[in-house]
Amino acid sequence: MALPVVTQPAHRSSALLDHLARRMRLRTEAVLAPLGLRPRHLVALTVLRVRGGSTQQALATTLAMDGTNIVGLLNELEADNLIERRRSPEDRRRHLVELTDTGAEQLAKAESALADVEQEVLGALDASQRETLYNLLQLAATGTGGTCPAGMLE
Repeated sequence: MALPVVTQPAHRSSALLDHLARRMRLRTEAVLAPLGLRPRHLVALTVLRVRGGSTQQALATTLAMDGTNIVGLLNELEADNLIERRRSPEDRRRHLVELTDTGAEQLAKAESALADVEQEVLGALDASQRETLYNLLQLAATGTGGTCPAGMLE
C-alpha cells in the first residue's frame, strides 16, 4: 500500500527548514571554531550584550539551561576572558555576569563571519526576500508560545 504524497505547503516546510537549519548550523560551527566559539557561546554573549549583563540564574533561565550546564558554559567563556563573573554586592549568593571588552570584540567578529554565512546559505534570496523570511521566522519563533532568548530576534 502506497503512502499518500503530502503536497500542502504547511506539511512540506519542516523538511526544508530542517535542511536549511542543518546547512546553516554546519557553516556556523565552521566559522565560529577558529574564533574559539560554539553556537551556545554566541547565544550567551548576545544575551549579555543586549541586557548589559545578567545574574547567572537569570541567564540560565533565559538560555533554558540547568545550573550545572550554565556554570560550565560560563567557565569556558570566563577562561577566554569573554565574560566576567562577580558576586552581587546586594546578595553575595548571586553572581553577576557581564560581557568584557574582549567578549564584545569577539562577538563582533563572530557576527561579521556569520553575515558571510548567511550570504552563502541564503544567497538565492534578495534583500527584500531575506527580510520577509526573517519576519516570518520571527513570527513563527515567538507566535507559538515558544521562547527565544532575548536579543536573538533583534
